[in-house]
Amino acid sequence: MKKFDIIVIGSGAGLMVTEAAIMKGMKCAIIEKSKFGGTCLTKGCIPSKMLVYPADLIRESEKSERVGVCFNKPRIDWDKISKRLWNQIDHNIHMEEGLKKVENLDVYNGTAEFTGKDTLRIKLADGSYSEEIQSELIVIAVGARSFIPPIKDLEQTGYVTSETFFGEKYPKKPWKSLVIVGGGAIGAEIAHIFSSLGTKVTIVERRPRLIATEEEEISAMVQHEFMHNGITVLTNHNALSAGCKGRLKTLTVEDAVTGERKVIEAEEIFISSGVRTNTDILHIEHTDVETDAKGWIKTNEYMETSQKGIYAIGDINGIYQFRHKANYEAEVLINNLFTTGEKRRAHYKAVPWAIFTNPQVAHVGLTQAEAKSKGLRCWIGRNYYSQIAGGIALGIEDDSIDNGFIKIIVGENRNILGAHIVGPHASILIHSFIYLMEFDLTCDKRRLEKSEHLICPQLSSFTTINESMVIHPSLNELTAWVLDNIDWSKEG
Repeated sequence: MKKFDIIVIGSGAGLMVTEAAIMKGMKCAIIEKSKFGGTCLTKGCIPSKMLVYPADLIRESEKSERVGVCFNKPRIDWDKISKRLWNQIDHNIHMEEGLKKVENLDVYNGTAEFTGKDTLRIKLADGSYSEEIQSELIVIAVGARSFIPPIKDLEQTGYVTSETFFGEKYPKKPWKSLVIVGGGAIGAEIAHIFSSLGTKVTIVERRPRLIATEEEEISAMVQHEFMHNGITVLTNHNALSAGCKGRLKTLTVEDAVTGERKVIEAEEIFISSGVRTNTDILHIEHTDVETDAKGWIKTNEYMETSQKGIYAIGDINGIYQFRHKANYEAEVLINNLFTTGEKRRAHYKAVPWAIFTNPQVAHVGLTQAEAKSKGLRCWIGRNYYSQIAGGIALGIEDDSIDNGFIKIIVGENRNILGAHIVGPHASILIHSFIYLMEFDLTCDKRRLEKSEHLICPQLSSFTTINESMVIHPSLNELTAWVLDNIDWSKEG
């Protein structure tokens, strides 16, 4: 049995921990069952943006006439778009080659399986197993995989997920028609990409609205613009069965309200119904690591599991499944494992995210409904793109279908409880609020540690924005001036 100072399972955010351990001179092992770099690099956020940006350009060109610029219909070079995408994904090859040359690092290609509390073996591609390896320090960073809903005959019919789309089922050209099961972040992005390329897209969502993590009015705006762009949106619909009709695939769906059934025909079915845990692949039952009812590994604020010496970061702990969250947890763990300073605690009050669809959506903190459910007093402010010079310059008017907005939710102490944006560059504009909310947390921590009053809590309120200069004219006025629109006459 080969022994290591540390074993890391997964080469996404787990690679950050591995690199830190190597820098400390530790004898390390890293195990990866797929391409090195994790979901974000090989089948998620990075390659998808290689497709999102061309889609954004197409949608912008369609609106350009309103500002006096006319374009011919775009010519799509799918081969060139695809080459850029695969060049990005193929960084994993160089990454793996480099890792295999690193001193004190053993690289295993295969699926890790626990055989005991601190021992593992690796199932190799040919079905055979490696020798057992052992360490008193193990980091689990294996991510998650697509959840496949129980749709009759789906397996026989065939379908695509984000894993296979950025793999063996990547299309040689854009599909002529596509049905997407699931209207969350992935489904919304895929719908935007392919509808802009001319694909006839239908979204089937079992919940009452698209992107249900967002404010209801933001969901409504996204759905309205989707439909304006020719996307068919079927909310409150359940997918029942799949099949084939000639060269097309079929999906039978049922309206959960009326019970009406219909059959959708399309070239392909894309499943984006959320994710499921990978703990079953790990055979976690051979350890004392506890999981919740859905199989996600339970971790505390130090990323510790219920078994001493085993830590879990990223999607596998079921907390906000974004790469930036996984990177943050890796940084917390690196600090706690490899430095002699103060231990860091992970917190999730100011976790941001963006949905790179059209219109773009960004979000940090609580929704209005969440604030009310927590019994928090709150007040609401909104500001629309059509109300600022930067938005007007984009051709956005009060009655424009893409007249997006920011919605801010503030508490009794003028602290920011949540901020939500829908419209151009939302993912950039949200960041001022992320920093303020993080500053609020830092101040709370310092106040508890020092046991004395600090002035910094006032700085973390929106007063900081109110008293700062904002470039004019710029889209930053959208987020700065929303504070002038807070309705203090009524609570949210």
